[in-house]
Amino acid sequence: MLKITSKQLEVTAPIRERIEGRFEKLTRHDVQLINPHVIITQEKQQFKIEASVGLPSGELFAQAKGENLYSAITAMGQKLEKQLNRITHKPQSQRHQQPVVEAEDDFEYDYSEESAA
Repeated sequence: MLKITSKQLEVTAPIRERIEGRFEKLTRHDVQLINPHVIITQEKQQFKIEASVGLPSGELFAQAKGENLYSAITAMGQKLEKQLNRITHKPQSQRHQQPVVEAEDDFEYDYSEESAA
């Protein structure tokens, strides 16, 4: 269950829908989201949005600021998605694989044994 809190402004249905839409993109990664929590604050002319999400393998945290609340929500969602991509694809990344040893070019195969059989 996604928890959204705000002190300075009312969380309207469109705001909730935008945030839930960003979190739906995270659920496509087949990772269990544990206690997702979003905090919205308004600082002078800017909105600040913070999100923390627990995962079985760690935790995601992102924050974004912007004059437009919806663009801040989008930026926060993109940051979370980037972190989740990094975590879910880490085992497949190149830096964690064993180096591939290439065969030497001067290797010659003796075909005479095959043709004799």
